[in-house]
Amino acid sequence: MELRQLRYLIGIHEAGGVLAASRSLHIAQPALSQSMAALEAELDAKLFLRSNRGMTLTDAGKSLLEHARIVLADVDRARDAVHRTGTQIQGQVSIGLPTTVALVATLPILQAAHAHYPGIRLKIIESHSGFLSEWLKSGRLDTSVLFVTDRDAALASHPLLQERLALVTRPGPKTPKTRFLALRKLADLPLLLPSKEHGLRRIVDDACARANVALNVIAEVDSLPNIKKAVQTGMAATILSPGSVAEELAAGSLAITPIRSPQLSRQIACATSLARPMTPAIHATVELIRQQLRTLVESGTWPARWIATKPASQSPTYGSTL
Repeated sequence: MELRQLRYLIGIHEAGGVLAASRSLHIAQPALSQSMAALEAELDAKLFLRSNRGMTLTDAGKSLLEHARIVLADVDRARDAVHRTGTQIQGQVSIGLPTTVALVATLPILQAAHAHYPGIRLKIIESHSGFLSEWLKSGRLDTSVLFVTDRDAALASHPLLQERLALVTRPGPKTPKTRFLALRKLADLPLLLPSKEHGLRRIVDDACARANVALNVIAEVDSLPNIKKAVQTGMAATILSPGSVAEELAAGSLAITPIRSPQLSRQIACATSLARPMTPAIHATVELIRQQLRTLVESGTWPARWIATKPASQSPTYGSTL
């Protein structure tokens, strides 16, 4: 098995067929077909289903695809570490951001990286915290912002900030009239929440289990925009951080009520895998994320409390070689 065959596998999958892949990979179609046939023969497994509509991966092909992405990402990390010249930090870094974090932090991170590290090529992947954690451990991501739940021995995780969670409703008669809502009162409301793979859902479920509160979840929706749209119709309420609905609060289309007795909150951390080496580009990106999140908190753009305890003397500034 050769690295080029793994790249060809990914290219065919993304293009949907050999002809289109041959153009994007700049390789003749017969050579590409022969390379895939040789790989299938070596593995004694059919990797693609071929039809008039193109080519799709078999289960064996899907399994190999995940490994191929990890292997090639590790090769790219090694190349970036070796080919760094002088003090110029360069290379590709894959960042995972939970959806609610991505709303606030994507643009500042991109702008800061462009201004201070032009040699770093960022790849930002937005998904649920649980998925991001698994992708970080598998090598698909280099670093990720995660919601802190249970300690994971495979990750180096550094808590950065803590944010409160609130009940989110449509403004009107059904909006709670109190300054805050007791946790037990959530049982009286129809709720839309993300699925149990989502970090926020685990935090809410754990808190309610400890307080012996049974929630009335009328539907699970793994899409932040769609949850907010549904709540705006008045069909149900949800639980989110104030920062994730900042635009809707300003527009008056949603309202929030803090949850207390007990208070619902979550910690947000920046994590890396302990199983993979850190390149200078990854080190620089992790510190860039940390500094940008701190700026968002201290400026009031992100309603949260900064809790990181890393001494300032250990915080590299932009442009350092790390």
